[in-house]
Amino acid sequence: MFQKITLLILLVSVVSCQKKESVEKDKIKIADWLIGNWENTSPDGVLTENWQKLNDSTFSAASYFIKGKDTLHFENIVLAQKGETLTYLATVKGQNDDKSVAFPSTAESDKQLVFENPKHDYPQKITYTKGPNNTLTAEISGKLDGKVSSEKFVMTKK
Repeated sequence: MFQKITLLILLVSVVSCQKKESVEKDKIKIADWLIGNWENTSPDGVLTENWQKLNDSTFSAASYFIKGKDTLHFENIVLAQKGETLTYLATVKGQNDDKSVAFPSTAESDKQLVFENPKHDYPQKITYTKGPNNTLTAEISGKLDGKVSSEKFVMTKK
C-alpha cells in the first residue's frame, strides 16, 4: 500500500511539473507574430526592429533609428516569460546606467501586447499591435515632463 501511494505521489509530481513547464512556455507563443524584421521609413529617418526567438521562453530584438548615416537611437529588447508573466526588458546605451528597465505585461492577445511600468520616467506604457497587411504598430506613452504624451510607429514586415 505504501509503495502504491509513493508511486502515485511521484507520478502526480512528474505530471504536474511537466504541465507547469508547458504552461510557462505556452504564454510567450502568443507573441510569435513579433518575430521578423520590421521597418518604418519617414522623412526623419528609418526605424528598424529585428525580432528573433532565442528559445522557448525568450525573444530578443534590436531596435534602432537611423538618420542618414547616424544612429540616433539604439535599444536592445528582451521579451521573456518567467512563470505566468511576460516581461519586456529594454536596455538603452547611455540610459539607466546601461541596465535594463522591466515592463511587465498587463494584457496579451494574438493581436496586441501591452507592457507597463508606472515608475519609469518615460515611457510608462509600451504597446505592440498587429495590423493588417504585415504591419505592426509600436506605441510608447505616458507622462513626459508632467504632460500626457504618446508616439506611434507603424512598421511593415520586411
